[in-house]
Amino acid sequence: MTHDVARVFNPCFNAERHGLQSRATSRMAKRRASSGKGSGPTLRGRVWIDIGNVAAITEAGADLLEQIDATGSLSEAARRLRFSYRRAWMLLDAMNRRWPGPLVTTAIGGKRGGGAKLTPRGRAVLSAYRDLQVQLETMLDHATEAFRRSVAAGD
Repeated sequence: MTHDVARVFNPCFNAERHGLQSRATSRMAKRRASSGKGSGPTLRGRVWIDIGNVAAITEAGADLLEQIDATGSLSEAARRLRFSYRRAWMLLDAMNRRWPGPLVTTAIGGKRGGGAKLTPRGRAVLSAYRDLQVQLETMLDHATEAFRRSVAAGD
């Protein structure tokens, strides 16, 4: 699978620009800031989880789950992420269908208002995904120096 799969779920959205950094994106931003222009190549990576060769959670999906957890509303989560409501709904529906059980439960609006709430599975998937992102970034941090040495040896 290529980067294009992740872009289907999150084309061009820059959470950092909107002040919506997750733990992993915040860590990536610090790496970018600390790696000056002359420091050589920096290793980067993206992670998403496939189930049956189809993306089950991506960075965009994790961001959406975090915002739903924070706001209790799919429409507010979509606004905060600058996603259309349709895009947010389709992303959430796709995630809910791909996992063995739903990640989010929703209630239809009305006098009392609707709402969206992460299920225990949703919390577990989000937490495991964010932990995996941090582990990947840590591994890449450690591998960057060795990579730079190997590339420099070819000079």
